[in-house]
Amino acid sequence: MTDPLRAARRLALVLPLLLLVPQTLPAQEAERPESLQAESETPWIYENSDVPRDEEWLFGELDNGLRYGVRENGVPPGQVSIRVRIDAGSLYENDDELGYAHLLEHLLFRESKYLGPAEAIPTWQRLGATFGSDTNAETSPTHTVYKLDIPDVDAAKLDESMKLLSGMVRAPVLSDGNVRTEVPIVLAEKRERGGVGERVSEQTLQTLFAGQRLAERITIGTEDSLQGASGASVKAFYDRWYRPENTVISVVGDLDPILFAATLEKYFADWKVSGTTAPAPDFGDPVAPSGADPANPVGEVAVIVEPSLPRAFTYGYFRPWRQVDDTIVYNEGRLRESLALQLINRRLEARARGGGSYLYAQVSEDKISRSTHATLVQFAPLTEDWQAALTDVRAVIGDAIANPPTQEEMNRELAEMEVAFANMVEQRSVLAGSNYADDLVNAVDIREAIAAPETFLMVFNSMKAKATPQTVLAETRKLFGGEVIRATYITPDAEEADEAALKTALLERVDADANARLAAQTVSFEDQPAIGEPGEIIAREPHGIGAVERVEFANGVTALLMANDHEPGRVAVKVRFGAGLRAFAPEDAPYIGLGQAALIQSGLGELGQEELDRISTGRKMGFDFTIEEGTFTFGAQTRRQDLADQLYLFAAKLGMPRWDPNPVARAKAAGRLAYQSYEASPGGVLNRDLEYYIYDQNPIFETSTPDELAATSVEGFRKVWEPILGQGPVEVLIFGDFDGEEAVQTLANTFGALPDRKPIPAEVLARTLEIAPAGETVVRHHKGEANQAAAVIAWPAGGGMGEIRKSRQLAILTEVFSNRLLDAMREKAGASYAPSVRLDWPSDVESGGSITGFAQLQPQDVPVFFAEADRIARELTETPPSADELARATEPLRNYYERISSGNYFYLLELEGSTQDPRRMRALRGLITDYSQTTPEAMLSLAGEYFGGTSGWRMAVIPEGQKLATSSTRARAQSGR
Repeated sequence: MTDPLRAARRLALVLPLLLLVPQTLPAQEAERPESLQAESETPWIYENSDVPRDEEWLFGELDNGLRYGVRENGVPPGQVSIRVRIDAGSLYENDDELGYAHLLEHLLFRESKYLGPAEAIPTWQRLGATFGSDTNAETSPTHTVYKLDIPDVDAAKLDESMKLLSGMVRAPVLSDGNVRTEVPIVLAEKRERGGVGERVSEQTLQTLFAGQRLAERITIGTEDSLQGASGASVKAFYDRWYRPENTVISVVGDLDPILFAATLEKYFADWKVSGTTAPAPDFGDPVAPSGADPANPVGEVAVIVEPSLPRAFTYGYFRPWRQVDDTIVYNEGRLRESLALQLINRRLEARARGGGSYLYAQVSEDKISRSTHATLVQFAPLTEDWQAALTDVRAVIGDAIANPPTQEEMNRELAEMEVAFANMVEQRSVLAGSNYADDLVNAVDIREAIAAPETFLMVFNSMKAKATPQTVLAETRKLFGGEVIRATYITPDAEEADEAALKTALLERVDADANARLAAQTVSFEDQPAIGEPGEIIAREPHGIGAVERVEFANGVTALLMANDHEPGRVAVKVRFGAGLRAFAPEDAPYIGLGQAALIQSGLGELGQEELDRISTGRKMGFDFTIEEGTFTFGAQTRRQDLADQLYLFAAKLGMPRWDPNPVARAKAAGRLAYQSYEASPGGVLNRDLEYYIYDQNPIFETSTPDELAATSVEGFRKVWEPILGQGPVEVLIFGDFDGEEAVQTLANTFGALPDRKPIPAEVLARTLEIAPAGETVVRHHKGEANQAAAVIAWPAGGGMGEIRKSRQLAILTEVFSNRLLDAMREKAGASYAPSVRLDWPSDVESGGSITGFAQLQPQDVPVFFAEADRIARELTETPPSADELARATEPLRNYYERISSGNYFYLLELEGSTQDPRRMRALRGLITDYSQTTPEAMLSLAGEYFGGTSGWRMAVIPEGQKLATSSTRARAQSGR
């Protein structure tokens, strides 16, 4: 069974005259097609399964063998999600076809029966679908899936979309010319994915899956194979696998499922192909080398030396993958496996928190690409003493294999599992249609059935009733057995290990460590101290937006509440306080990142990290922490019955913080290990350096070096963060399915009970964030591949609520810019796979925003990127965009905001900060209009304001030892190709 995923549901939130709230479209009637299976039939996906059928799905099979599933779903309203799955991925390629499955995915978007060359992206944009999110595809080792989420749909739009998809799948134009055009784009994607990461991935695959097809077939393929592709050779792959009997289509959305089935049949029922179905290749089984010890069958191992990567150790137990009957008994066994793994991972994490020899360790189980059923153990040694870390990890696992868990341990993990499954049932009506569509194709991929949330809960309860320490012990022992054990160790130091040392370490006997078990401990909210005397409510009134209520306490805390039952089982909570990044002086910079990693883990009151875990067992609670430009935030998704305790945790972190040293030490170690990996690729260098340089070398944006981290202390951490937690007004937002009166009383007992807040110092509020002025290109170097580079260009944009409506129009201009850059750098030049332009407009501060263009490319193409970005910016100031360009920009924006405006969280995000800044309420008026309606003249004016007479700030990341190419250098390079 595949898990149904969580998503948002449409709401009937009434905000009169403020927004165009999308409405459910009237149902379309269609004649039931003969291909739909009758209720008395066993649907094709439930064959050989006793899993209860999810009655909301309708299944069918065409005479040509194509299978499908359809269902109605109004989340979000007006959207239909279509998935077309082809049962062929990289494992289906012959040795001379490496990368063809993925190349073919590209070619279907290049040109097809109803879409001319390069027309797919703009056509879907005109239909309101955003390229890359609403319109996309994926190729895996075992399948290729084409994905389309159509917004604002009706029967005509559905028909047109299904027609276009059928043309892509049934009749792509696989010409030599299209192959020559698309191969450079695929090679650009390969280059952007490649380098150190690709090398490590290849060596890992070759080691862990030795002797199997998966070891030699990376999805992206090889440069030689791709360069050798032709229309004929790709068509041969297409003809072999793109057949109706290898195709499954799922359609889920806000129309009649009978209409889905009828439309699908209209465009796919007459799909005829010649010849017989090719048998799927044998993926192979994991096999131990000759002479391996059957009791400890250590096989292939590899030491992968990469000076720019931190240490990472992986070893696994590999068993053959076999097709199973997806029965209730089978799924009970899978849940017992999950229970066994959760028990071990809890112990491993506790050891890491307590100052163990590894930064993290985790055990997982997976059925990988229908090639192996594996149990994988992964950990990161803190030092070069990887043997000690391996011994520690194996000792923890050894105890789980030797001795049954305690009932107390089991109860803790079972409670965690139960709340997850119960919450899925509670939220059944708000699960997104796109996730249902994905669920079906994923179930087909793993050759299992699909089930409703109620079924998952039923199977879990059945497993729980039968689970004993002995049954979990038996499951654990099965997990850590197999035909062969394989391992890889990534290290920056070639002298640290060799293959013989790895094998020796894995063959050594390790004593089980009974001390790994966590002592039984009872922690409850009832035993926690009060934050203070309940606060006095000095104001409680409508906020002026729909059903939103504003509450103010005597200590200055304000709250916005919107209680409704439109999203059952969901409550979104957000707490805003303080000055955000402005709060930090330059000398405090190293403590910013440490705070993001360690502030919450440092505990509160008498609760350390272990106690926080225990107190939230069996609850739906969270504790996200974010540092924004002008504020700090806590956030969580919870539920009605856990809301009071969630608010207590948030308020207690402000009112009685704890300062445990171990989370800070662990955060320092993580920062030190991560720092060396930044220079491995252009993207890593940008992650490390871009904000620092784009903000004119402002120290608070500098990534701390290992020496700077070493100079920090627990005392310094507290000195920086303790006053921050007590400064500035607090705003609490609670939106969703809760009782308003109970929430107000809880707020009085928690946030209302906090001490009066200290004011934010005037010098802090006066700090601004400024984009660096244009000048010489900032050049940084990486130690990755010689053919990898990245380029960034940026213009100052602004920030704050004063011109928020202008920022929405500027978002349209940014989309036009991005579409032109994509056309120039990808479609025409084939120089970059995914160049883009984005607008950053911070709303909590009045400055610091930017319009930023980005691309990964070859070093010689960096000047081309800058020249093209300059050209596009200049042309936008001279000639307004065409009506078609504006439609391609505004339709996806309009549909995106219409879709998200149907959920509680949208209103929370739009209204946050409005207790302090009423402009945020006013900004809601006309939001969708601002994003969806404009004029060429308005775009021309904005372009002149932001791009006119100024060159963008520039940054290039090129390989170490190279100089930044000039335009003439690039021209010579082109002529020599």
